[in-house]
Formats: sequence, C-alpha cells, structure tokens
Amino acid sequence: MHTTRSSSINSTFGLYKFLFLFFILESFNSQASTLMTTPPILQKGDTIAILATARKNLDDNLKPAIDLLHSWGLEVVIGSTIGLDENQLAGTDEQRAADFQQQLDNPNIKGIWCVKGGYGTVRMVDLLDFTKFKQNPKWIIGFSDVTVLHNHLNTMGFKSIHGIMPVTTARASKEAVESLKIALFGNQLSYQVAPDPMNRMGTATGELVGGNLSILYSLLGSQSAIDCTDKILFIEDLDEYLYHVDRMMMNLKRNGCLESIKGIIVGSMSDMKDNDIPWGKNAVQIIEDVTKTYNIPVLYSFPAGHIRDNRALVLGSKVSLNVGKNSSSVVFE
Repeated sequence: MHTTRSSSINSTFGLYKFLFLFFILESFNSQASTLMTTPPILQKGDTIAILATARKNLDDNLKPAIDLLHSWGLEVVIGSTIGLDENQLAGTDEQRAADFQQQLDNPNIKGIWCVKGGYGTVRMVDLLDFTKFKQNPKWIIGFSDVTVLHNHLNTMGFKSIHGIMPVTTARASKEAVESLKIALFGNQLSYQVAPDPMNRMGTATGELVGGNLSILYSLLGSQSAIDCTDKILFIEDLDEYLYHVDRMMMNLKRNGCLESIKGIIVGSMSDMKDNDIPWGKNAVQIIEDVTKTYNIPVLYSFPAGHIRDNRALVLGSKVSLNVGKNSSSVVFE
C-alpha cells in the first residue's frame, strides 16, 4: 500500500514537473516568435531606391525627394517603374514586381522608398520572393497602399516605416521629414500629442501594427492579414464613405481584432464622404462608437496619414502609449 502511494505521488510530481517545463518552453517560444527584425540603420553613403508599386508616376516631381536624400548623405537609384504607364498603374504587375525584386535582391540598396500609393501593390506582392530580403533586410518606406507591404513584412517578422513618400516630400511638414530621418538613422522616435476630447485615457505597451484602414480591411483573410493579438493598432484613411468606415470597423470588431488589441492610435481621417441621406456620425465618432465597449486606451488626432504632418512610425516596434487628460505620448522603445 505504501509503495503504491509513493508511486502515485512520484507520478503526480513528474507530471507537474513536465507541465511546468512545457509551459516555460512554450512561453520562451512565444516570446522568441514575436521578436521583430530591425533592418540595419542607414549610414552616410548608403543607397535608397525610389520605385512604384501601385499608381504610375509620370511627372518630373522627384527632385525634392532626391535632394532630401542627398542632404542626408545618401545616394539614390530610380527604379525602372518610374515613368511606366499601364492605365492607372506604373506598368504591369510583372514589371512592378520585377523592379521591386531587383531592389530587394541588391545588397547595395539599403532602403526602398515607394513613390506613391493609390492602388496596385496587392496585385504584385505575391509575385515577390523575399528569400534574399530575409538574409539581407532593408527598410521599406511609405504609407497608404504601401500598407500591403507593411503588413506582409510584419507577418514575416520584419519592421518597416510608415511615413512620407517621394511625391509628398515637397509639401510635408518639417516635423514629418525630420521624423523619417530619425527613424532611418536609428534614433528614438518619441511623440507628444495634444489632448483630444474624444481620447480614452489609459496606458498600454505593445508592438505597433496597422496603417491604412481600407487596406487593412482588404487584407483580412489573406496571408498578409494583420495580427492584432496584444498589439497597438494604428489606423488612418482618406476619401471613404462614412458608412464604409463603419463597415470596416465592425469587421475588425467581429473578427476579434478589437478584443485582442491593447490600444488604438487614430491618425487622420481625411476628406470623408457622406451619402444624400447622412450616416449621422463622422469618422472619429464611428471609431469611438465601435470601440467604446473595450477597456483600452484610444488616442485620436495623431499626426500621421494623408496630411502634411505625416510623422514616421516604425511598424513592428514596441511602443508605449500613454493617453492622458492634458497630454498624450507615443514612445518607441
């Protein structure tokens, strides 16, 4: 009887020991799997490629961007897609993919700056081979339609920069331009944001993900879909019908994204449209209405998106979000 009881105790102890080790290993693996790779910070003399992944760029409008990069001590390569004309797009899907692939694979190119957004990046992303990029990562820079690339890279474990693009450089604020330089050259980004009456107070720390709301919505269900778990979500948008903003936010709610995130940063919601019969809420009110049941901080009026003051965000980085009554902050770690 004594022997049987001892065996039972030993078996139970062994089971607990196994479970303890299992959970420790799972926790370690989980943490390891969430580590994001930071591309090498830029040095003077590095080369940046400017190319098109979506809408065509036929205008001679790149001088401000080229001059800016030169002023930072960087060299510039213009991709073969600049000047291509395929209806709305900068060449065929294959041409845009080939140009992007060439810059991805070239070890001398340290960053790819997408010339403009619009639509079309999703048509070429699946034609890309990221094998050499994984061995030699580099910064991918842009916003709007470039959200496709930001989220695709995020699923592979790589950081990227949401910021101004070559065609917006001339009209960008000094603060927006400087923030891109800070991000590219490896200095810490830290933003103090003025109070907004719509803000929901609180603090949160997590990996920053997101981008253009319409693009995030369009990627759901694909291999580039956003992972919201324990993340801080940034969203912005332009030129959308208000009812459609509601539709997109309801989708994020119903698919579990809003339930699993730690906080939300709302950038500009610019030039929204309404129907003859009004929706009844503006874009910010729609976001507030859909998110109000979640106990998370929400920061409105963050300076990023389709505005002059489009501050750089290193997506994939860990950030601390502090939303207070008199001031708020977003600090990159």
